[in-house]
Amino acid sequence: MSLPPTPELTVLGLAALLQAFQIGLAGWSMNRDAGADWNAGPRDDKPPLSPLTGRLRRAVDNHFQGLAFFTIAVVLVQLTGSNGTLTAACAWAYLAARALYVPAYAWAWSPWRSVIWGMGFLATMVMILTALF
Repeated sequence: MSLPPTPELTVLGLAALLQAFQIGLAGWSMNRDAGADWNAGPRDDKPPLSPLTGRLRRAVDNHFQGLAFFTIAVVLVQLTGSNGTLTAACAWAYLAARALYVPAYAWAWSPWRSVIWGMGFLATMVMILTALF
């Protein structure tokens, strides 16, 4: 028997797609800066990369870190049956924050990048706390 995906699982899938998009965007920027041959090669040397490329690469790394916490939150919510309006809203807030984080980091929106990151992190922690208590 197959159950329909919960909002939290749907958002987890969409967050993975966002991560794939971010990897592609950072790769495109690296190709633009250093060329496709360097990007596809062993990268033994490091050519100068634009500030935009550096920020896009760091945004990818940051999302991997956030995605680990978010995945834990979704698994906890699913396994404890804590799904509800609050956890669904938190999941969507996480995804919105992560989507906004990409341009915020790329274009150096300070301090908004940190505020956006904090909203996604807070949403994730609320999901974990809801599942545990």
